[in-house]
Amino acid sequence: MRLKDLIAETFLSLTANKARSFLTILGIVVGITSVIVMVAFGQGTKASIESNISSMGANLLTVMPGGQMSGRIGGGGFGANTNSLTMKDVSAIESQVKNVDAVAQTTSSSYQVSAESSNTNVSVTGTTSQFPGIRNVSVQYGSWFTDTQETEAARVAVIGPDTADSLFGSGDAAIGQRIRVSGQPFTVIGVTKSKGSNGMSNNDAIVYVPFETFQAHLSKSAGISTIYVQASSQQVMSQVEADITTLLLARHGISDSANADFRIMNQADIASTLSTVTNTLTILLGSIAGISLVVGGIGIMNMMLTTVTERIREIGLRKALGATRSDLTSQFLAEAVALTLLGGIVGIALGWLISVAISTFSTYTTSVSGLSVVLAVGVSTAIGIVFGYYPARRAAKLDPIEALRYQ
Repeated sequence: MRLKDLIAETFLSLTANKARSFLTILGIVVGITSVIVMVAFGQGTKASIESNISSMGANLLTVMPGGQMSGRIGGGGFGANTNSLTMKDVSAIESQVKNVDAVAQTTSSSYQVSAESSNTNVSVTGTTSQFPGIRNVSVQYGSWFTDTQETEAARVAVIGPDTADSLFGSGDAAIGQRIRVSGQPFTVIGVTKSKGSNGMSNNDAIVYVPFETFQAHLSKSAGISTIYVQASSQQVMSQVEADITTLLLARHGISDSANADFRIMNQADIASTLSTVTNTLTILLGSIAGISLVVGGIGIMNMMLTTVTERIREIGLRKALGATRSDLTSQFLAEAVALTLLGGIVGIALGWLISVAISTFSTYTTSVSGLSVVLAVGVSTAIGIVFGYYPARRAAKLDPIEALRYQ
């Protein structure tokens, strides 16, 4: 059978019963749309997580007080023994560990911050001039405090945009204004760009002050909450982590790493773990949505079997006129594939539109990848072939004499 005749016969067969063809195609449309949307949702979640991790800083290692025992019963919980990290540890990491670009220590707590008649409770962090580069923090208005201001324990502050809005109504209006942190006066010299929430804290509702200022006027404690270390490249992060571990164990006189009074979080390890989780989530969501594709394929088989039964006399006549088994198999298989391709095209378009709508009108992020589209087209075509083959072969094997006698 010539291709032109095959296409014409397929078109006539599918349009002979439009309602049945439409309902069959609808099953494939629902399946393809579900796969596209679910995979897009999973990919969007992965991209969002990777973006949040990237916003924390590049090649970041985070050293925190409290070792493995701190998470156990009686261990004191997260951040136990906040005096286990000292400024001498910071200096040692800077001077003795190779492949380290920058180091910044922090200490933080929640305080009431007020300005004139407005006040708010936010996290106040004491840190250094290197903190913005390590943690990817940008200043939108004003400037960050300098090494000199840090050394002199100057009463200056850089505040987040949410804090600026709460106290002064807008970010640029905050520059040069006076605020009080737990009753202590500070001058606002900068407002950071918005970074949003990372799931654990709001990076925009915050106040940064020089580390020495925080210890001298707020906490009056020598404890360090966190040491941020920026490795020179992602390839050396594991080695830098191992070197810091060895150095701090030696400095703290600890022989067994299981008893360490500190912990190190490797940004690359976190990203890899979360990437694995989101990939698994994407596969799971796609598999669940794929069930509807199987249901759609069964619908195609059911329709094609019904079509074969209805057209038995036609099949007998074609075979009597010389049609071969190959001709009949090709005809019915083409009809099944045409149904799935039409459903696939409509499903891809609908899935893309729904994914864009979700990203536009909600807080969820979706990302339609070319791979998911190719996969959807491939699966829809395969379903047409697999579920259409049996009815096509059944039609081709009919005896022409018995088919002509069929009532």
